[in-house]
Amino acid sequence: MTDDRRRVLLTGATGNWGRATLRAFRERPDVIVRAFALPGAADKAVLAEFEGMENLEVIFGDLTRYDDVVRAIDGVDVVLHVGAVVSPLADANPALARRVNVGSIQNIIRAVKALADPSSVAVVGIGSVAETGDRQEPHHWGRVGDPIRVSQFDEYGQTKVIAEKLLVDSGLPRWAWLRQTGIFHPAMLEIRDPIMTHSPFTGVMEWVSAEDAARLLVGLASPDVPEEFWHGIYNIGGGEGWRLTNWELQLAISGAMGVKDVRRWYDRNWFATRNFHGQWYSDSDRLEELVQFRRDSFGAAMSRAVATLPSAVRNAGKVPPFIVKNMVMRPITRKPRGTMHAISHKQSAEIAAHFGSYEAWQRIGDWSTFEAPAPSRTPSLLDHGYDESKPSSSWSAEDYTQAAAFRGGELLSDDVETGAVGTPLIWRCAFGHVFAGSPRLILTGGNWCPECVRDSAAYRQQSEKNLFLAQLDGA
Repeated sequence: MTDDRRRVLLTGATGNWGRATLRAFRERPDVIVRAFALPGAADKAVLAEFEGMENLEVIFGDLTRYDDVVRAIDGVDVVLHVGAVVSPLADANPALARRVNVGSIQNIIRAVKALADPSSVAVVGIGSVAETGDRQEPHHWGRVGDPIRVSQFDEYGQTKVIAEKLLVDSGLPRWAWLRQTGIFHPAMLEIRDPIMTHSPFTGVMEWVSAEDAARLLVGLASPDVPEEFWHGIYNIGGGEGWRLTNWELQLAISGAMGVKDVRRWYDRNWFATRNFHGQWYSDSDRLEELVQFRRDSFGAAMSRAVATLPSAVRNAGKVPPFIVKNMVMRPITRKPRGTMHAISHKQSAEIAAHFGSYEAWQRIGDWSTFEAPAPSRTPSLLDHGYDESKPSSSWSAEDYTQAAAFRGGELLSDDVETGAVGTPLIWRCAFGHVFAGSPRLILTGGNWCPECVRDSAAYRQQSEKNLFLAQLDGA
C-alpha cells in the first residue's frame, strides 16, 4: 500500500534545534520526517533516542555532496534546512563553516531545480540574527529590512548572508528564509568557550525556546501554511516575554544555579562592550500570526533547562566564587578568541572590535560603577530609504533609485519591470562595486553590496557615504 503521508526532510537533525524538532514530529504521525545526518558515531548516538519512532526515516550523508542531497530530497514535500556549522565552532573553523553553510544551500537549490516539478518541494532556509550584527541602545530594536551588517570575525554570520542571497534570488517556486534568534536550550547553560566573553552586558536578545522553534518547523511542514508566507523573510523571536538584556540573562542563569552575586565570578572588563549581535524585534509577531508556534515562557524553559544539568553545575552557587572565577572563568577569557587573550597578546584588531580601543578597555572600570542596562521597551524603526506604504507589486525603477541613493549608490539596470520584485537587477555601491540583487533582497531583506558587507572592519567608513548604514553610527 502506498504511504501518502506528507514527507519532510530535516537537515541538522542531530543538533539542539534538530533534536527538539524530531521530538515534536514524534507527536505528528501524519507526517513522515526524514532526518539527514552525518554517518559518524556521534550523530548515530544522538539518533539512538529516536529508535522505534514510527514516522522517522534516517538518511546518512554529507550536505556538501550534491549526490547525497539529491537522494535526501527524493519524494519530499518540504525541506527544513536547519543544518549548519554554527558558532563557536564556526569561529574556530571558518573554512568549514563556509564550505557547509554555503555549499549546502547551493546543493539544495540545484537539486530542487533539477526536479521535473520544482514547485513540488518547498524550501525553508535558516538564517541568523547574526546577519544584522551589534544592535545596542538606542538602536536595539530591529526588523527585517534593516541593514545587513555582520560583526567582525563572525564567519557564521557572513556565511548566512551569502546563503540568504542564494535562496532569495534562486528563482525557486516555493521558499522562505527565517532569521533565527538565540535558541534557549539546556546545553547553552554549560557553554565554556571564549565566545562567552564576546557578549556585552548592555546588549539585548529576543530569545526563543528550542521547543517553540521546533513547533514552528512542524507547523511549516503542514500543507495549510498560508500562501502569503512563501517568498518571505522573517525574524524568529519568542515575543515580549523573551526580550532580555544580556545582563538579565546572566542574572537569570546564575540565579537558577543558586549563585547569589554573579559579579564575583568575573571582572567587569572581561566582557566585550560591542561587536556581537542581538536585537529585540518589532516584527517577530508577524511569523506567529502566520504559523502559531509560541507556547513557552522564559521561566518554564529555564526550569526545564536547569533540571537537565549535572548536579555539579546545578549547584554552582555552593562553590566558593573565587574558585569559579580563577579556576574556570579566567582561563576561558585567556584562550584564543577570548577577550583577555586579545588584550594580553596586544591583538589590535580584536581589541578594537571588542572594546573600541585599548584605552577604552582601560576606562571600563570595576563593578562599583556598573549600572544595570535598562533599554527602552518602546519600539523604534530605522528608515529603509523608500516608501514602505507602497505595496511591492507597485515598486518601480523610481523606488529602486531612491533606495539605492539612500545607500549611497545607484541602480544600473535600465530595463525594470514594475512589481517584478524577484528579478535580480544590477546596482553599484558608493565605492564602485557592481553587484546583482533582486528588489526583494535589497529593499525587503536589507542586503546591499556583498563586498562592503564582507569588509566589516570598514563599516564606519562606509557609513560616511551610506545613510542607510549611518543610522547605526557605522559602529
